[in-house]
Amino acid sequence: MVLPAGSTETYRRDGVVVLRGVLSPTDLETISRGVDANLAAPGPWSNDYAPGESGGRFFDDYVNWGRIDEFRRAALQGALPAIAGELTGTSSPRFFHEHVLVKEPGTVTVTPWHHDDPYYGVEGMDNVSLWVPLDPVPPAVALRCIVGSHLVARRFIPNRFVDDSPYVAAADGFETFPSSAELEAIGDTIVCPAEPGDIVAFHFRTLHGAPGTEGHPLRRRVVSFRYVGDDVRWVTRPWRTSPPFEPEGLADGDLLDDVRFPLVRLD
Repeated sequence: MVLPAGSTETYRRDGVVVLRGVLSPTDLETISRGVDANLAAPGPWSNDYAPGESGGRFFDDYVNWGRIDEFRRAALQGALPAIAGELTGTSSPRFFHEHVLVKEPGTVTVTPWHHDDPYYGVEGMDNVSLWVPLDPVPPAVALRCIVGSHLVARRFIPNRFVDDSPYVAAADGFETFPSSAELEAIGDTIVCPAEPGDIVAFHFRTLHGAPGTEGHPLRRRVVSFRYVGDDVRWVTRPWRTSPPFEPEGLADGDLLDDVRFPLVRLD
């Protein structure tokens, strides 16, 4: 798949790029049906962060592609793996997992600043999250990213989304999250409004967050499809990862050569 000129260079430099109009209505319908199936039958690792709010709900779930055919087809065929391959510079991207995020209108709960990398049991710079909106996402409720933050050496202990508390008090090579002001001083913050058909592609180490939908009569359904490239290896974290994949025969430093992480050959 040929991306807009300069997309790969922007992605590697900034850690984020918005790809306009790269998914077809058929792609979006397939993924939308997958979300409907997921909401109707959540998986064992689902969460509901705002179930008590009047009119609000922040639902998330992941790793359901094995039982939801629409997610499997979107992840392993067509535009998404081709885009992942171009951005990560590989002819064989490996699908890591999908992640459903649904914020209903009036949801107070925000997505706090974080980078995804420490949550995962993998290490490597060849990776991408393809953030696929199924509804219009105007600036007021859009994803925010800190440009170039994927190249900063600092690594942060993950925080729990439910209460923003750290997974552990201390860990070698990681620090607890500083204030929002200090984080935002790392680089320029860009807002990424998007329409159905667009993709916000960002690196696992890119700092990002998103507001709630309080005061906005908007539903925000998003599915992130996450891929890894040639340099990514399994690693043990000093906390339970999210998703909580078990090693199941993988040792630190191993390629993710496992049926849970299928390889997509593009050539």
